[in-house]
Amino acid sequence: MLKGKTAVVTGGSRGIGAAICKKFAENGADVALLFAGNTQKAEETKAALLAMGVKAEAYQCNVADAEQVAEVCKQILADFGSVDILVNNAGITKDKLVPMMKVPDFDSVVDTNLKGAFYMIKQFYPVFMKKRSGKIINISSVSGLMGNPGQTNYSASKAGLVGLTKSVAKELAARNVCCNAIAPGFVATDMTENLSEGNKLKDFIPMKRFGTPEDIAKLALFLASDQSDYITGEVIRIDGGLAM
Repeated sequence: MLKGKTAVVTGGSRGIGAAICKKFAENGADVALLFAGNTQKAEETKAALLAMGVKAEAYQCNVADAEQVAEVCKQILADFGSVDILVNNAGITKDKLVPMMKVPDFDSVVDTNLKGAFYMIKQFYPVFMKKRSGKIINISSVSGLMGNPGQTNYSASKAGLVGLTKSVAKELAARNVCCNAIAPGFVATDMTENLSEGNKLKDFIPMKRFGTPEDIAKLALFLASDQSDYITGEVIRIDGGLAM
């Protein structure tokens, strides 16, 4: 489905990002994965991709730093020649109720989750414009659609991704570039495995289970492929019915 394509995936070393990288590679895409700090996980994911017979490289980058993003994107273009797919998956949480939330914790979550996606899109925007094709996929969250107590920073950043997605989609539609968002519910990853109220949360999910990174990766594959060429500006929930 993606043979001959090059994909860039932020937060690609583990969890949802790693699952997306592997799904893309299984379908023939070369993959450039960005990671924040876990070099071991990044190298493990890279090795798994190389074993599938595609070109793969891992780049350490703090997507909240515009200068780092610019340098890494320049290097990716030098290494791969071009980019066809961009997945903005990098994200962090620093949960607290509003009275206890420190301003730097609000800022850092918005800087990574929202501004990081903007920085990445800004760097590859001219590439997509020139090619007159491309797929941008932003990983939002149902928290950005319905809010969540203790996650004002996270919910605000993910809601911001929805507006970013729709605006970019309108800007690039005439150039045959699609920009869509995926809004997962609770997914079984490193970020959620320590939730003490895990079983209680499942009671609120009609399907009575958390999603898996593979669930999200399958949808990302569809949106990255030519099967979704007439879909843009959409926010697709994948949450077991949580936000119905």
